[in-house]
Amino acid sequence: MRSARMVALLAAGLVALSACSAPTDTPAGDGGDRLVVATAGEPDTLNPVLNYGVDGGSLIFDGLVARDDRNQLVPALARELPTVSADGRTVTAKLRDGVVFHDGSPLTAQDVVFTYQAVLDPKVDSTLRSDLDMLAAVAAPDPSTVVFTLEYAYAPFLQRLALGIVPAKALAGQDVNKAAFNRKPVGTGPYRVTSWTPGDRLVLAANERYWGGRPANSGVVVAFVPDDNVRAQRMRAGEFDVAELAPRLASGFDGRSGYRVEKVPTADYRGVMLPMGGPVTGDPAVRKALHAAVDRSAMVAGVLGGAGEPAFGPIPPTSEFAEPSIVGKPAADPAAATAALDAAGWKPGPDGVRVKDGRPAAFSLMYPATDSLRKELALAVTADARKVGIKITPEGLTWDAITPRMKTDGLVMGFGTPYDPDFVSFKLFTSTFAGQGFFNPGSYRSAVVDQALRDARANADPAARKAAYATFQKQLATDLPWVFLTYLQHTYVVRDAVEGVAPRVEPHEHDVANSLWWNIHTWTKTP
Repeated sequence: MRSARMVALLAAGLVALSACSAPTDTPAGDGGDRLVVATAGEPDTLNPVLNYGVDGGSLIFDGLVARDDRNQLVPALARELPTVSADGRTVTAKLRDGVVFHDGSPLTAQDVVFTYQAVLDPKVDSTLRSDLDMLAAVAAPDPSTVVFTLEYAYAPFLQRLALGIVPAKALAGQDVNKAAFNRKPVGTGPYRVTSWTPGDRLVLAANERYWGGRPANSGVVVAFVPDDNVRAQRMRAGEFDVAELAPRLASGFDGRSGYRVEKVPTADYRGVMLPMGGPVTGDPAVRKALHAAVDRSAMVAGVLGGAGEPAFGPIPPTSEFAEPSIVGKPAADPAAATAALDAAGWKPGPDGVRVKDGRPAAFSLMYPATDSLRKELALAVTADARKVGIKITPEGLTWDAITPRMKTDGLVMGFGTPYDPDFVSFKLFTSTFAGQGFFNPGSYRSAVVDQALRDARANADPAARKAAYATFQKQLATDLPWVFLTYLQHTYVVRDAVEGVAPRVEPHEHDVANSLWWNIHTWTKTP
């Protein structure tokens, strides 16, 4: 989900439109090849320990491993993919020779140890700690070797090694939560930070000593523009080389001279989270009726402009772990919705809204006010629900207003990953995380789901993992804690002068990290 802070900075970003020069201003001596990209979200920090760019693509840091254009793991700071012991509980990585941080200090195994130990430190405010609960110890037997010891075999552990590595000397002995490093970090990545103006921009310069070779351009400016329409206006004004835009706004650039639209496949889904404790949203019949009533095909065609596909669960169809049996009807099925409500005693009221035991079938559906796509999805769900007698009141709010109401009101949410299903689904659907912020905010609890997700993460055998994830998906389709709506294609507008773009399947989180510009250090821009 978008963080509360990034949305709260909208006002500051709009002020910056008039107070600051456009980020396309070119510093003397860079040859005019600096690239300017625009995104909706702004990170809270630039420290990987505190959740920045944890799955790679951060532009500033490298992990022991990275992902290529097919999202396959490749060596990064490790000179080859780390090895895993036969019992799955010992992972050994050998570091690449000659890697230096932006300040010129050499990368050593102790930096890797410090990074992972900092995540595990309970005094550090890192949501990644629960992602590494299998990690018992990390050690550096010599300056170029790192050994991870696991409490239990964890199938996708190598994927967790994409976490950016920080220099131990820059943070040792400090309060990591408040360190100056969090705003001006030092990494080993293709770019170094030169400035960060909150609510406006992050300015990066090419790392001349990058172990992977000097970037093909002199630097990158990431402009933070939370409002979709403002971002589109500024793209039309020529301020950006690339901008992330909602599908309808991006379609306005189709056929426009000097621009092209990139539609990128994703594992990023949108759905309606329904709190399990609500008198209406917690009723299984209401959830079943909404699941049947929504017209996903109309949402894809209308709201997404064709840039997506219907969604019926949290594991995308492209995943090897997708369970085909849970796929439903893309079009609305009002007969099935009506039957579910009738059977549960929800009777039509005089105003068309169904009533049970004196309570109308009505609830609020929240969405972030600056997100035009979620607004349109909320309105579509509202209209479809009304046809079967469920009254939804859509509310566009700030994240600060949304957060305290997530346990009682519906919310248009987004999540999803093309990496291992464990990365998102374990936190989002196990009872362990019930009611913990954006992880399982509706307090969904299922012993079947809990066991299936535990089995899937602890078993290295692909067939056993597939069976566990099938059980998980089938139970979720029965309980319907979410009404899944659509998988998106992320849409970007790119100026024709930009070359080197290589789209890959993207996760939900795709702002500074993991966006179309994951490999921007290889891009060039012609005058």
